[in-house]
Amino acid sequence: MLPMTAAAGDEASLAGAWQLPEGLVLLRDTIRRFMREEVRPVEERQPHDAFKLPDVDLARLQSRAREMGMWCFASPAEHGGGGLDLLAQVVVAEEAAKCRMGAYVPACGAFGIDPPSVIWLGTPDQIARYGVPAIERGQKCFVAISEASGGSDPARSIRTRATSHGDRYVINGTKMWITAAAEAEWGIVFARTGEAGDRGGITAFIVDRTMKGLTTKEIPVIRSYSPFEVHMEDVEVPVENRLGEEGKGFEICQRWLVHARVPYAAAVIGIAQEALAMAIDWVRQRESFRSLLADKQAIQWMVADSEMELRAARLLTYQAAWQAMLGHDIKVDASIAKVYATEAAGRVIDRCVQMFGAMGVAKELPIERWYRELRIKRVGEGPSEVQRMVLARHLLKG
Repeated sequence: MLPMTAAAGDEASLAGAWQLPEGLVLLRDTIRRFMREEVRPVEERQPHDAFKLPDVDLARLQSRAREMGMWCFASPAEHGGGGLDLLAQVVVAEEAAKCRMGAYVPACGAFGIDPPSVIWLGTPDQIARYGVPAIERGQKCFVAISEASGGSDPARSIRTRATSHGDRYVINGTKMWITAAAEAEWGIVFARTGEAGDRGGITAFIVDRTMKGLTTKEIPVIRSYSPFEVHMEDVEVPVENRLGEEGKGFEICQRWLVHARVPYAAAVIGIAQEALAMAIDWVRQRESFRSLLADKQAIQWMVADSEMELRAARLLTYQAAWQAMLGHDIKVDASIAKVYATEAAGRVIDRCVQMFGAMGVAKELPIERWYRELRIKRVGEGPSEVQRMVLARHLLKG
């Protein structure tokens, strides 16, 4: 097992020069090597827009990752996961995203897919029935919050309703933009059990994919894989599948979203950094008007601006992760990291397209795919405007 967490005594190094502790440097380099030597050779044999690896290849990579102790990094070690703290998750997320499929699933799924972290807030029975099997079997799961009525303000936009009937709830409604819903074994659905517009009227439920009345429908989007519409018609969920107390679902939702935004930010930094490295290699060998592109000031400024923005985004993301490790509320820090990283990465990938010229939009390279997928990142996990609103409200309240 790799050393995966930062010790409390490393606070000074991170707060000062932002040097990663030795254990995290080792972890980063191990992930980087695994991506280069194991994952990319398999991915390069797949079609440009592929978002899955062949089963035999994925099984081999996952077996290798398990042997190295690199499995479901964010899940608790006592339940079979890697037990990483948030800073270590950030380090992994940045490196594991450096592949064509990185915007969808890190390392093409080689390290497994962590179940939603809020499952570990559940009862021992829920953890045993859902959390642990998800890790052991590599199951996919979904989280269903957004609806057609809106996703950025779940406290008011959720219309899906769960009605109590003794030992069970009956859920009716439709969720939108749900990742992996068609392949998932189970998911966490947020439904209204109280009055409309009331934060205290939302409850979380664990819903099995096989429950009668649950159907999914693909929603095509600009990237190579699609989210889904999840429709529930009289879906009966036993009361033991209620996650947390009735009416406490909004707090669970917020907890999941806030912490998820930090590795999310790190992943887009990784993709943009890889794109920039490719663009630098390109301009150092490509000639135009009797000189290398790298010798032209316009290109030099694109490279310089991109590197500065990525460094700033990385520091903001590390800061948010470190504050979480210290036990602080990171709602504002996570919003800052998410909005800055996704917008900076979008600008970087746009410059990379420009530096590559026609090759930047050709499917021979991953640049154009990353361009499409990074555009979505400014919307997912809470759009930029919502993150700015969170920050502004915090500042204006004094």
